Amino acid sequence: MMNAHIITIGDELLIGQVINTNQATIADRLNEIGVDVTEMTTVGDDTEAILAAFTRAWESAGAVIVTGGLGPTHDDITKSAVCRFFRTDLIPDANVRKQVALILNQRNFPWTDAAEAQAMVPRNATAFPNPVGTAPGLRFDGENRWFFVLPGVPFEMKEMVDAWIVPFLRQHAGENVIRHRTLRTTGIAESLLAQQLGDLDQILQGARLAFLPSTMGLRLRITVHARTAGEADRIVAGVEERIRAKASTYIYGTGEEELEEVVGRMLTERNMTLAVAESCTGGFIAHRLTNVSGSSAYFTYGAVTYSNESKMNILDVPSSVLGAHGAVSRETAEAMAAGIRKKAGTDIGLATTGIAGPTGGSPEKPVGLVWIACADAAGVVSVKFMFGEGRLRVKERASQSALDLVRRRLLGIE
Repeated sequence: MMNAHIITIGDELLIGQVINTNQATIADRLNEIGVDVTEMTTVGDDTEAILAAFTRAWESAGAVIVTGGLGPTHDDITKSAVCRFFRTDLIPDANVRKQVALILNQRNFPWTDAAEAQAMVPRNATAFPNPVGTAPGLRFDGENRWFFVLPGVPFEMKEMVDAWIVPFLRQHAGENVIRHRTLRTTGIAESLLAQQLGDLDQILQGARLAFLPSTMGLRLRITVHARTAGEADRIVAGVEERIRAKASTYIYGTGEEELEEVVGRMLTERNMTLAVAESCTGGFIAHRLTNVSGSSAYFTYGAVTYSNESKMNILDVPSSVLGAHGAVSRETAEAMAAGIRKKAGTDIGLATTGIAGPTGGSPEKPVGLVWIACADAAGVVSVKFMFGEGRLRVKERASQSALDLVRRRLLGIE
């Protein structure tokens, strides 16, 4: 199996000024054609650091993909570093010059010395045109290995990876296939899910599994290497089936599927409607639901009832409940869920009330305490959560748990 080393160049990446999306884009494209990305390196605009990265990658990888530093300004030093590395010089390239002229003409820019420099390429490189920019791509050929250099502008890089690098490497990568499958889970901690899965060797049978935690839950990424697509798909399906047999109640989706999409689809399939009353989440649940196209078919009403007065006036939460139990309580959450369901005339009413912090907590009701309630034709259920500190994290976790409560309610999961 061919392996690849991705090198991204630029001080802006090292200081965090620009998020390095190029690595992810290239890795995704290479995985699709069976090329295994084994290493990624990011270096600044320093010639010696760049040369050191080139040396390391060229010694160990079948394909080296470099992005960044091909522009016309003084800090774009990749082309000169490449010339030093491959012991060559720059020569004019008529095809590249023609493409640069075309791009400049389209943008009504004059021909300059910088444009002339862009039309120069290393003598022993194969240049391929950039259809959306002035910096050409470069390919150096070794013995069963290749070194590619691309501009760092993401949309230019992506265009050239898809048009030139993927087709080229597909022809040389062999019959190997890499498949990834990601299962999205929520409502269970990483250690508890690992315990629930049990013997991973028995589940994976040679495949690989990564646990990827986040604020919203845990992703399980299955990775399989096989000789054919059919074999890879069969192995992935088997691993997924064995994981679901152990933890199906926590798995809500696959790939990049978000929980709000899953809940929306379930409501649509059942021809049911939902309304939401939010206190501590401040409209975040409604925001997530309405991010989904077509959500008007099932989401009818959202109310941010932050104060006690709004809970009473809009949701008809009895003042006696608030007086006896407080705004952050099981009783208030359940009254909010029932109230919004009645107010909106929906099949389901969902409510949140809690203490997002960093102030407002007490020994009895600490920061991070959230009550979530769901009301439907079968009655009202409520769940107490402790989400810890961090105001935004509390809101995010509460919104996820609230949507998951709806999912579980629709599936009949206790």
